[in-house]
Amino acid sequence: MQIHDATGSPVAAGQRGEIVARGPQLMSGYWQRSRETADTLRDGWLHTGDIGRTDDDGYLFVEDRIKDMVISGGENVFPRVVEDVLHAHPAVAEAAVIGVPDDRWGEAVKAVVVLRPGAACDEREMIAFCRPRLGGFERPQSVDFVESLPRTATGKVLKRVLREPYWSDRARRVSGA
Repeated sequence: MQIHDATGSPVAAGQRGEIVARGPQLMSGYWQRSRETADTLRDGWLHTGDIGRTDDDGYLFVEDRIKDMVISGGENVFPRVVEDVLHAHPAVAEAAVIGVPDDRWGEAVKAVVVLRPGAACDEREMIAFCRPRLGGFERPQSVDFVESLPRTATGKVLKRVLREPYWSDRARRVSGA
């Protein structure tokens, strides 16, 4: 297992990149899906699609999914970092972060928040809460408040469902699948 940068080169401990693995126990490909196999198995490595880092002792920390990363003005925004800050707000029960179209920056960070029962908060307060805790490029530019987040049968948030209304009328989609 290694952590690779976008060029396929290993990175130093502490640096983020894609988690890749190889060995005899890994898959040899997807059944009758040669394109997906070629995307996943490259240069002898299985590309997981996960963003992670290792520490100096070699411990692995999985941080996010590549397809969920928001790229705003050339800066990589890791949704999980922003979501962790949002979860620290006392009114927040759940939060998801997505990239939405932005004519100037390519994508803008949007928070989708479920409030705790009986809690109150507005967009301005939520963004102000994030200001001292996140860099300017990481802070949500907008916040939607919803009753619940869409989920898979196993409970994973369906970020593609959250993104779809914002990207449906765009010919070019910057954001991941």
